[in-house]
Amino acid sequence: MRLRIATWNINSVRLRLDLVERFVRAEKPDVLCLQEIKCQEDQFPRAALEALGFPHIAVCGQKGYHGVATLSRIPFKRADRRDLCGRGQARHLAVALDGAAPGRKPVVLHNLYVPAGGDVPDPAVNDKFQHKLDFLDAMTAWFDGHRTKGKNRMILVGDLNVAPLPTDVWSHKQLLKVVSHTPPETGRLEQVRAAHDWIDVMRRHVSPEQKLFTWWSYRNRDWRASNRGRRLDHVWATPALDGAAVSMRVLDETRDWPRTSDHVPVIADFEID
Repeated sequence: MRLRIATWNINSVRLRLDLVERFVRAEKPDVLCLQEIKCQEDQFPRAALEALGFPHIAVCGQKGYHGVATLSRIPFKRADRRDLCGRGQARHLAVALDGAAPGRKPVVLHNLYVPAGGDVPDPAVNDKFQHKLDFLDAMTAWFDGHRTKGKNRMILVGDLNVAPLPTDVWSHKQLLKVVSHTPPETGRLEQVRAAHDWIDVMRRHVSPEQKLFTWWSYRNRDWRASNRGRRLDHVWATPALDGAAVSMRVLDETRDWPRTSDHVPVIADFEID
């Protein structure tokens, strides 16, 4: 199975539906995972996206906030959502994709939107930051509890809202006390990764010594000149899919599109037996 997966924090799917259409026509992903859709399920523009060639759509929505959606040309057997931390927020979807070879486990695709964490990296005074840390701890416990880890065929994509490596931010030293790159966050994200020995697909294709960003603040008037970015969006795969990701691209040109998201899409191409 050849599989092109794209992930994009769209920052309101209804506001930026034209950009989704432009992206899909240009890149033709088999599966598109969107985060921060900012609408309830009955408000999701399903018909317009089905018309783009996605007959299989799963949505986990919430009024005005958060929300994730997975759009697929490939049938999936089920759609599960997990309320990590039990706050009733729409931040996760998992689908089991059909198309694997006979006798092989299905590929489970997780679409996640981790809480941003607010502005102050102190859980004592900022409940949003505490929620983020709790959410990451819950992810660790969840993936650590999976059985048959050597056989699980899973891909995880989404806006994890953490830039883990020094080269995932424009200035490691200056951002150590800025939410998304603080040691409590990067340490916890590493615990999540280690809980199932996840492979950082993006860093398999771009050396950890090289800068790699997927987000640039709206506050930067000339974002490309200043290049004060962070890698907040991620693509991971379990060891059972090691080597299946044959290419990866960050589409930073979309950051120049009119009325665009502050995140850019990431595409990974897989060859899965």
